[in-house]
Amino acid sequence: MAQISLRVDDDVKRGAERTLNEIGLSMSTAINVFLRKVAREGRIPFELSVDPFYSESNLRYLENIMRDVKDGTAHFAEHDLIEAD
Repeated sequence: MAQISLRVDDDVKRGAERTLNEIGLSMSTAINVFLRKVAREGRIPFELSVDPFYSESNLRYLENIMRDVKDGTAHFAEHDLIEAD
């Protein structure tokens, strides 16, 4: 039996432990379930994606806005403020 040692953020660990306790799994069992699924399927068993804010198209959009602001060609419209409860 192999042993794995890893580092994880304290808050992430506490949150995972809370959730796993509610499900009735230990951290070790949950990690074993994950690794078995990875080995069986040959992939990460869930979708991974990057924050859409940093997508190429959004960064290009923001760069264009900044260019317009610097060039003085940006158009800003007044709007009413929306109050949140």
